[in-house]
Amino acid sequence: MYRNMVTSLLELERIETTDAKAKEVRRIAERMITLGKRGGLHARRRALRVIRSREVASKVFEELADRYRERPGGYTRVLKLGVRKGDAAAVSIVELVDGTVGGTPVKEPAVDKKKAETKKAVSKKKSESKKKASAAKATSKKTESKKSSAAKTASRKKTTKKAAAAKAASKKKAAKKTTKKK
Repeated sequence: MYRNMVTSLLELERIETTDAKAKEVRRIAERMITLGKRGGLHARRRALRVIRSREVASKVFEELADRYRERPGGYTRVLKLGVRKGDAAAVSIVELVDGTVGGTPVKEPAVDKKKAETKKAVSKKKSESKKKASAAKATSKKTESKKSSAAKTASRKKTTKKAAAAKAASKKKAAKKTTKKK
């Protein structure tokens, strides 16, 4: 599967796949381009172990090797697209860098300014609301702790009054029993 994907990437210069596969394909494709830059029979045979088409291999050793001759690495990039509708898998585009696909210049993915501004505004509002909520929680905790400490002391007083009343009642009962026995 990875061999097919690497072959397609090197042929078409852009493929769409899941994030995990994209990272692995990127690693293998960069190795193939490095082999293309080396040239030689041994490098070509090693590349042909992975690349499934002789035409694509010749493209790597001629066109791509010349294109990336001065570049020390990083021939591909992974752009995350979002999630796939069917299984909610994270989807990405793997593409060769340098601004050309098949010899034609590629436009960078356009970032909608309005969407970016609204995202910033929404995140700002969320952070402000979180701050307000945490401040409200802190003040409510303080008032609750004051209330709860007051309630605890009141309940202690009540329990001590009840305990004193219960002791007095038990003393009266004990006194009545002793007077009855005499």
